[in-house]
Amino acid sequence: MNVGFISLGCSKNLIDTEVAIGKFKEHKHNIVNDPKQADIIVINTCGFITSAKEEAINTILEMTEYKKKRCKYLIVMGCLVQRYYNDLVKSLPEVDMFIKIDDYDNLWDKIEELISCQKGPSPMTSCQKGPSPLTTATMFNEKEYLDRVVSTGENYAYLKIGEGCSNFCTYCAIPYIRGLFVSRPMEDILKEAKMLAKKGIKELIVIAQDTTKYGIDLYGKSKLAELLQELCKIKEFKWIRFLYSYPEGITDELIKTVRGNDKICKYFDIPIQHISNDVLKRMNRKTSKENIEKLIIKIRKEIPNVVLRTSLIVGFPGETQNDFDELYKFVQKTKFDKLGVFSYSKEEGTPASKMQNQIHYKTKQSRLNKIMSLQQDISREKLENNIGKTIEVLVENMSFDGKYLVGRTKNDVPEEDGIVFVKRTQKNENKINQFIKCKVIEVSNYDLIAESI
Repeated sequence: MNVGFISLGCSKNLIDTEVAIGKFKEHKHNIVNDPKQADIIVINTCGFITSAKEEAINTILEMTEYKKKRCKYLIVMGCLVQRYYNDLVKSLPEVDMFIKIDDYDNLWDKIEELISCQKGPSPMTSCQKGPSPLTTATMFNEKEYLDRVVSTGENYAYLKIGEGCSNFCTYCAIPYIRGLFVSRPMEDILKEAKMLAKKGIKELIVIAQDTTKYGIDLYGKSKLAELLQELCKIKEFKWIRFLYSYPEGITDELIKTVRGNDKICKYFDIPIQHISNDVLKRMNRKTSKENIEKLIIKIRKEIPNVVLRTSLIVGFPGETQNDFDELYKFVQKTKFDKLGVFSYSKEEGTPASKMQNQIHYKTKQSRLNKIMSLQQDISREKLENNIGKTIEVLVENMSFDGKYLVGRTKNDVPEEDGIVFVKRTQKNENKINQFIKCKVIEVSNYDLIAESI
């Protein structure tokens, strides 16, 4: 049968989708991009915050319309299902099967059970009881990771090194959905990395909810630096980056490893969320303003051309005007290269949802806009510093009008950061999926405009 996939949410979720695609291909089904052509539609959902849940529900409802046509089976999996399984079963009878994260070990058995019947079994055949907050995260086995189908194109792929999270920040539902942090054995990760290298992947993006926790549960200490050193030995990779490293887990060894390996992008994604010690404490963050500031100074001293990215939450319960002013001044002073801001989302079942002094949504939006306006000026200033400089660009596409090649530098994460528009010439028009040297000539919003040299 023809199978169509929709993957919502984060890159960690995307890997789960790629594993599911691999399962269908292994069993001789065809993968299609157009839902009109699909006999089976699989939606992998996100259930992290309110906006993600709304997107997931709207997508499910949109896809139910295709059941009036060719689609025989609509399957929904992922975080939303894990979190709201019973509610979804009751409210969306059009869905033929809901698959929880708990059931990923038996994913294909459940799918086969559904599609082998004249009429699919009730969605209630799946596990009905959600995990306790202290369950262990569920991961696919080694073979399933090796068989996954990379959906991100020829140039880059994600490599998941662990599942779940043990940090229990008070605003976050991830531990309740995905369970405690579980590291993958290093030998399994390296096997998968070598598989990706053989596919021609040029950029490897190492991910987990908190990559600095990698190895602690298996080996008794963080092994991220050692893992990165081993990945650097795979000659086919040109760029290696790691995302989501919590500040308290960034060690001198990790900084030294990033500084000393040319393949590793000089890029730290450090989600600090806030800078006020009062807010950090209520968030159950394991660091402080003083430690964050010291860490940033240390990284910039050790790696002068480093790119620092962070994410912030404004409007957390009890955030005073003084707390926000402190955060604003910190952003103004620190001048992050990349920065994302989210307004606090009240998630049921999390400790923060029960806190007093919830902030009005208009106040949250106002604070978000102020930080983003400030960061926009900072980002433009930093980008303008590149004018006249020579940069290396991985060309990935062409603009709609055909006038530019579109690519990224080593300083840009796909789908998150800016891009580079390179003026198209006869000399460079066949350079898609290749690295080229360029000179920056102009800045446009968060992007660079360059010409090849």
